[in-house]
Amino acid sequence: MSNPHPLDEERPRRVVAPEQHHDPDATDPTGPTDPDAGAGDQDRDDDAAELGWWHRDHPTFTPIAAFFTGMVTIVVVPAGYGQVLRWLFERDRVEALFPFVLVIFAIPLGLLVRSHTRRFGRYMLLGMVLSAVVVAAVGGLVLWLLIQNQS
Repeated sequence: MSNPHPLDEERPRRVVAPEQHHDPDATDPTGPTDPDAGAGDQDRDDDAAELGWWHRDHPTFTPIAAFFTGMVTIVVVPAGYGQVLRWLFERDRVEALFPFVLVIFAIPLGLLVRSHTRRFGRYMLLGMVLSAVVVAAVGGLVLWLLIQNQS
């Protein structure tokens, strides 16, 4: 028998009434007359947080979002950086400044420092590294095929 997932535990469910979009203070320009008027908002936020856990904490959302963020970052940022440098400087200066694009690896490394963002940073770095490896491998294979078929 497999262990149940922690999010699949049976917990008592609270019945939550649909939100009312009526704002009693909207017509009163002086603001709320009752000092406890906003107390129900906290309960509503707690209920929404409990019922909508998958909106922010689904087990695969963070890894997939981070992996594709890393993949897009490794493809788009160097191309955009090179294009902006090309618009601003001469070719020799662009070639000298282009290696600074590697600073982009500081973003996932910075995310790895804090425990709150560590998971996102880990998968973002994985997406960046795997994308770079795939691009280099495919480029090398294509170059090898072109050299082999040249004669």
